[in-house]
Amino acid sequence: MAEQKRIDQPTGTETVGHEWDGIEELNTPLPRWWLWTFYATIVFAIGYVVVYPALPGLTGATKGVFGWSSRGALAETMEAEGARKAPILSAIAVTPIEQLPAKPELMNAAVQGGAAAFRTHCVQCHGSGASGSKGYPNLNDDDWLWGGDLKTLEYTITHGIRNPDEAETRNSLMPAFGHDGILTAPQVQDTVSFVRVISGQEKQSASSRRGAALFEANCAVCHGPQGKGMREFGAPNLTDGIWLYGGDRETLTQTINNSRRGVMPAWRGHLSPTTIKMLAAYVHSRGGGEATPPPAPVETAQAEGGAAPAAAPAN
Repeated sequence: MAEQKRIDQPTGTETVGHEWDGIEELNTPLPRWWLWTFYATIVFAIGYVVVYPALPGLTGATKGVFGWSSRGALAETMEAEGARKAPILSAIAVTPIEQLPAKPELMNAAVQGGAAAFRTHCVQCHGSGASGSKGYPNLNDDDWLWGGDLKTLEYTITHGIRNPDEAETRNSLMPAFGHDGILTAPQVQDTVSFVRVISGQEKQSASSRRGAALFEANCAVCHGPQGKGMREFGAPNLTDGIWLYGGDRETLTQTINNSRRGVMPAWRGHLSPTTIKMLAAYVHSRGGGEATPPPAPVETAQAEGGAAPAAAPAN
């Protein structure tokens, strides 16, 4: 059908010239305000391309006459924020971690900084609330394998646990009693029975009584004669209700048979000493942190018949 423009009589508007099934489209002009708005957006777009980085190229975008970029703006903001935090971070850096609690303002800043670092580096294993999961310790309770005071936490975060690339890492090795043939399958089950008895999960039985002798011979050297654990070996307390992997019979059987050798990264070299210190402060603040232990007593007794020790020079 050939297009034939005509004037629509009711409206006095020219048609666009095509028709379908008796329906025609009017060539109604756009409102003048809309046209001027459209032209203004074109002018604005041209100005934006000239002033700001906009057009992509092979090696980058056009720079724009203002030289502004979002990366540059972010760098300026970060630099300003770094300058604002520098005095606080410097004060944290030079303050021994065990002295932070005596400086509440500094301790609070360390905890806040540690919380930010924790969300970046630690939540993948310990969870966003630091409550942990199977194989990853809950950092909110007061059950610690190696100790929960600030200095100890700082050491653990710095050197990690069973980290093969860190000479000073915390290390403990539980034998795989079943896998290595140290205990037979029935003996493993007797040991499991004894552990479940001392943890209050089962009543004494013939199996647990046999397990008591096996425990004393094989396990007490690390877990202690009563199974309360020994921190110098990283051996857990087996008498409470807190379990890293689980305290049910099946899980305990797996643990005794095959051992557990979880690894925590050594953050030295990945994080600054100040960040590690703030992480330790944050973990300590979660509710299970322990007080700094008193210093070991200094031996002052003189040998029999010997001279008294010389007085230390004044500082």
